[in-house]
Amino acid sequence: MNTNTLTRISTLAAAIGLALSANVWAAGDTAVQTVGYDVQEVAQISVTEGSPGTLTISAATPGSVPDPDELLAGTYSITNNAGTDSKKITAAISTGMPSGVTLKVLLAAPDGATSEGSGSNGVALSATDADVVTGIDSVNETGLAITYQLSATIDAEAMETADSRVVTFTITDQGGV
Repeated sequence: MNTNTLTRISTLAAAIGLALSANVWAAGDTAVQTVGYDVQEVAQISVTEGSPGTLTISAATPGSVPDPDELLAGTYSITNNAGTDSKKITAAISTGMPSGVTLKVLLAAPDGATSEGSGSNGVALSATDADVVTGIDSVNETGLAITYQLSATIDAEAMETADSRVVTFTITDQGGV
């Protein structure tokens, strides 16, 4: 290659370099990006692990129905970011209770919500969902008490062995509120 050709190639390379660097510098000293975001509805419930124990009816005052048994059965935690789109907690057991035997549950209500168990009375459980806490708006709480109550009428038959039921708690839309 002669000197003239090398000069042309160098000049061409320099021109391309200047053009490219001009485009880079043309962007300025700031850059922008658009970042999309989305906050989804979160409605979660959890209970303390393990089984709470066995409720036992073993005594009665003469002339009265058998004495009920009550068990503080741990706690639950709840998170709900639905704002004023109220939620509720329902509870159901895996299968119905024997004739004359009633299992109830009482959940302490998070701030602003209502426990459907009146006073210290719980909500009777069956294989059909029952409202146990209603009016749940935005909340994030832990350590809310769960209490079970077992009662029996005089018609309840004595059991040879203890039995159990699986209790399922579900957060769902309040509906109609």
